[in-house]
Amino acid sequence: MWHKVEEGLIPLLDYFSKQVKELDLQEIFQRFTFDSICGLVLDYDPRSLSIDLPYIPCEKAFTDTEEALLYRHILPESIWKLQKWLQVGKEKKLTKASDVFDQFIYSCISAKREELSKLEVLQKQDEDLNLLTAYMKAYKDESGSSGDPSKFLRDTFLSLMIAGRDTTSTGLTWFFYLLSKNPLVEAKILEEIKTKLQPKDDGKWNSFDALELRKLVYLHGALCESLRLFPPVALEHKAPIEDDILPSGHQVAENTKIVLSFYSMGRMETIWGEDCLEFKPERWISEQGGIKHEPSFKFTAFNA
Repeated sequence: MWHKVEEGLIPLLDYFSKQVKELDLQEIFQRFTFDSICGLVLDYDPRSLSIDLPYIPCEKAFTDTEEALLYRHILPESIWKLQKWLQVGKEKKLTKASDVFDQFIYSCISAKREELSKLEVLQKQDEDLNLLTAYMKAYKDESGSSGDPSKFLRDTFLSLMIAGRDTTSTGLTWFFYLLSKNPLVEAKILEEIKTKLQPKDDGKWNSFDALELRKLVYLHGALCESLRLFPPVALEHKAPIEDDILPSGHQVAENTKIVLSFYSMGRMETIWGEDCLEFKPERWISEQGGIKHEPSFKFTAFNA
């Protein structure tokens, strides 16, 4: 992650700053998290986060996929299935996105399999530990066969990539949006960094470990406050498989769509008080000066 920040994010932001050009910060963070999650999951850096902002079909396919899946929750099932059969609208984009994912992920799996074969021939055991290699070995050990696990790996890695790209990039986008609207909060965060962290020998403010970053309580509070107001997963959809009764006493028929709005819950006065619409990192800091931990059923940004 630090490598991607230093080699991709900071040079790109510096470039646009010196050129006095506008840029879409959400797109930049999406590219940042896409490269990061590909490195973590597939052991491959697509380098979408570079100054020329290259068009990478797989990176763009996520948006089409998520829009289509959202509409499947809204449209009657017969409508979106008809669109899928006719290959029109968002279902057509979803089909194309699926093909793009297949091409991208299968090529990464194939490249890694070839690399591992070469290592076996050379009798080397010093390959880097990564999720792709670990999953391939685990599948082989579990199944006890040398069958092709490509589809299983594709499904698994696609799920991890979807989970790792938009949630983090959305959280970062809204965080910096809120900082731009609240310069006093930004000033306090910068002051906390200067006071509680020391630059390395080379004078750079980077490569701090998790233990050092725990000192940044106000920054932690600001991130929590951003997630409260703009949770990356703003809605949750549930449906009971049979008739049920909620703890409130409400009767719910089977297959009833129940939408939990975490976005709304983060802005309810009955939950967060009269200042619920204000961006106040201080609400997350205890009297002892540490982070105040709220129960997951109140702070639902990470689900409950």
